[in-house]
Amino acid sequence: MIEGLSHITLITRDLERMSEIVETVFEGREIYSSGEDTFSLSREKFFDVAGLWIAIMEGESLPSQTYNHIAFKIDAASIDDYRVRIERLGLAVRESRPRVDGEGRSLYFYDDDNHLFELHTGTLGERLNRYRQGPSA
Repeated sequence: MIEGLSHITLITRDLERMSEIVETVFEGREIYSSGEDTFSLSREKFFDVAGLWIAIMEGESLPSQTYNHIAFKIDAASIDDYRVRIERLGLAVRESRPRVDGEGRSLYFYDDDNHLFELHTGTLGERLNRYRQGPSA
């Protein structure tokens, strides 16, 4: 039986730059660094992001940008603060997809390795309630 999400691993060509992104945007706390040692496929670092284990490992970047993404829940009042953090790091903001009122707001951005992240203000319950009303509500 699945007990929950264990961790997310992201491959990055620059561990220090990705550490800066995780710490600045996601308020991640570094809990481990392999340093020059290799216990897995390459050097790695582990972070705690709101109780979620995020691992970053050295390797080749994704070849292109797609809509595959990881979404983190944020409070609606803080979306502008997150945009400032992202822009200060020089990260590429992707325009949000068209949305219907009531499903929350999103802020999408790519890191330097073509990973797409979403900062989302809504919940699954809110989205399902809105979708039950139909597209023209």
